[in-house]
Amino acid sequence: MSAGGNRRPRYAPAMAELRPEEITTHLRAVMDPELGDNIVDLGMVGDITIADGHVTISVALTIAGCPMRAQIEREVSRRIGVLDGVASVSVETTIMNADQKAAVMARARAVAKDRATDTMSATTRILAIGSGKGGVGKSSVTTNLAVALARRGLSVGILDADIWGFSIPRMTGTTGPVEAKGGKMQPIVTPCGAGELRILSMGFLADEDRAIMWRGLVLNRAVQQFVEDAAWGDLDYLLVDLPPGTGDVAMGLVKVLPRAEMLVVTTPPLAAQQVAHRAADMATRGYLPVIGVIENMSSFTCDHGTSYALFGVGGGARLAEQIGVPLLAELPLDPGMPVGGDAGTPVALGDSSMAKAFAALAERIATEIAPPLTMDGCSARLLNAIEQAVGDAP
Repeated sequence: MSAGGNRRPRYAPAMAELRPEEITTHLRAVMDPELGDNIVDLGMVGDITIADGHVTISVALTIAGCPMRAQIEREVSRRIGVLDGVASVSVETTIMNADQKAAVMARARAVAKDRATDTMSATTRILAIGSGKGGVGKSSVTTNLAVALARRGLSVGILDADIWGFSIPRMTGTTGPVEAKGGKMQPIVTPCGAGELRILSMGFLADEDRAIMWRGLVLNRAVQQFVEDAAWGDLDYLLVDLPPGTGDVAMGLVKVLPRAEMLVVTTPPLAAQQVAHRAADMATRGYLPVIGVIENMSSFTCDHGTSYALFGVGGGARLAEQIGVPLLAELPLDPGMPVGGDAGTPVALGDSSMAKAFAALAERIATEIAPPLTMDGCSARLLNAIEQAVGDAP
């Protein structure tokens, strides 16, 4: 069987040579959410062929008719489709033989033994929210999108990776201190609709009025600790609020969170679009899939119902077309968003038109663009058997 071709964005440069070893390296970011490990180490990846930029990858599944097939195919296509020199990706699925299944059992058993020390579930969908410049409302979009997702009954984490310019605590109305249990930081947990938010930010550890004067490796280490030394638990989504631009934290994200996918926030003006394009280019060069564009402050509607494009028209649509991804939302300019952010009551908590816009964005992400990863697939019984065997082991 074959997955639909995943084409390179227009702006990506071509590479002279693409090797199967490089393909394999990037396939380690594709997880089997049931078995909690990547498909390479699980032995699911078979032959890889490359011909004139067309990549064909063989993936072995545990049973015929595996309901996880479409999900795995989609993730493989996304990860490999962003590599330089790739014109399209096809995924051919096969069925494991008895020896292959035994090898998967052995690997998954070893992973299950270590699972108690994991800080983030293999089923967590990680979305990095980035922008090319400050002032486009990226943190406001992150906060309100997280709220809208949580109101759907989901468990949503917010990692405030903007170490210098943290704002998530104020926007969500949450305060520290952060406690440590078992050597792990405990995110601040707050109920939200039918779901909940779990939040970590430098704002819980530092004075809001004091400058954080860190650079390079220190910044990356701080983000790494928020990921690896925190008890995030079984999240449906982790939203990462990146600092603006293409600096150290944004570039280092792929090493800390190789499963992450990126949403780019921009505003209508051409200048903002061009700067946001650089953020998308940085993500692609770091092999971080860009899955959509969100245009913020697209228009203002007065009390009489007349709309005014105060900052121009079409920046989000132009950027989405330029990089070959969908435009997910055109969020209006609404005074309620900054007011709610200052008060710690995100506008997405209400029932205003702005709240409905975020609800529609959350629905599109959760049902179409990046649905929650599930464990209701072909390996569920195998996983249960593995965990039972681990529990029974002396």
